Amino acid sequence: MSKSSFYQPETIALHSGYAPESEHGSRAVPIYQTTSYVFDSVDSASSLFNVEQGGHIYSRISNPTVAVLEQRLAALQGGSGAICTASGMSALFTTFITLCSSGDHIVSAAQIYGSTATLLRHTLKRLGIETTFVSINDPEAVANAIQDNTKLVFCESIGNPGLDVSDLPMISEICGQYLIPLVVDATFAPPVIHDPFKYGANVVVHSMTKWIAGHGTAIGGVIIDGGNLDWSKSGRFDQLTEPYEPFHGIRFWDEFGPNALAMKIRAESMRDLGACLSPNNAFLILQGLETLSLRMDRHLSNTVALAKWLLEQDDVAWVNHPDLPDHSSQKIARELFPDGAGSILTFGVKGGRAAGAAFIDALQIVSNLANVGDSRTLVLHPGSTTHSRLSEQAMIDAGISPDMIRVSVGLENIKDLRADFKLGLRAAAKQASKGA
Repeated sequence: MSKSSFYQPETIALHSGYAPESEHGSRAVPIYQTTSYVFDSVDSASSLFNVEQGGHIYSRISNPTVAVLEQRLAALQGGSGAICTASGMSALFTTFITLCSSGDHIVSAAQIYGSTATLLRHTLKRLGIETTFVSINDPEAVANAIQDNTKLVFCESIGNPGLDVSDLPMISEICGQYLIPLVVDATFAPPVIHDPFKYGANVVVHSMTKWIAGHGTAIGGVIIDGGNLDWSKSGRFDQLTEPYEPFHGIRFWDEFGPNALAMKIRAESMRDLGACLSPNNAFLILQGLETLSLRMDRHLSNTVALAKWLLEQDDVAWVNHPDLPDHSSQKIARELFPDGAGSILTFGVKGGRAAGAAFIDALQIVSNLANVGDSRTLVLHPGSTTHSRLSEQAMIDAGISPDMIRVSVGLENIKDLRADFKLGLRAAAKQASKGA
């Protein structure tokens, strides 16, 4: 089953990529817990290794359980193909290292996840790949940052944790002028609420650990190839258009067309880097994906209700969410996210960081941990955790203040969430009064 006008997201998430297999008729996708596969013949094995026919060789490269998840996500997101990886960070690294080589350049939004910023600022720099960070919704800044050796523009659909919404139509128009891909980390906006390809993205990356899996039980990432960029016209991507020596001079663009990037990642990065998704984790993520649409309805409604309630509390200094009237990105958020701009909000309590710590420590059902997108509500202090490695200026650029508390709003009854937050706010008020 592919994505088409005949099927809606809820149906795709349940059926795409798999029909009950003939031998046993398993309705659920089986877990193919195997490292390798028996070849039909010597000639067949040779054809598989030379990418002359489809099939599985070794589970580092592909696996039947993982393949169902890849096909399902490609269909759900509207891409030409998908590659699952061991984590969201491995998906990002694989994307960057496939499109860039030593001496190349990336333009990135300044407001991004802390580990991604470290990857771009330090790890890739050590490999000879430089990054320029810009205010991603400033068209002049984006255009001026692009160089002759720029291989991609990168942003998050919703910035982590500042929650600025990237103006994808504007950014993609600039990328189109230079024939370079727009790579979007859409983790904060899972497929059922947002389609970056619709607004000009060329590659979409998700940390499946978050909303797609949804239960905090499995780590995984995915790279989805939009199949909507002519790599040959750019003149910047010899790795896709020129002969690839390890596979007897194959040209990925000529051979695979819209699926060229996905095939290059599978043939090279999955083989050489080995950041593969385990079949068991693929199975767990498939279970979460089946209920993604249902969960997002509750995530979104709880987020709006909690944000409005926080705005009414005397001990709250500020509240940040793209759907709120005073948010700088509200206009573009309404255009790109008509059903709601995700289930992350940030806020600060009066009394600064010390009062914020007291708030977090007093919570009973809400957990303080480094994850988002769980079925349970989670909180974190980004300045001292996920983004603590950033400089003071980089913190400011990322939209992080010392008192910021990030909330990943879960599926609990909203009455219980408000009651738990009341406990935290009382503790914050007591701490604030001590410092007054």
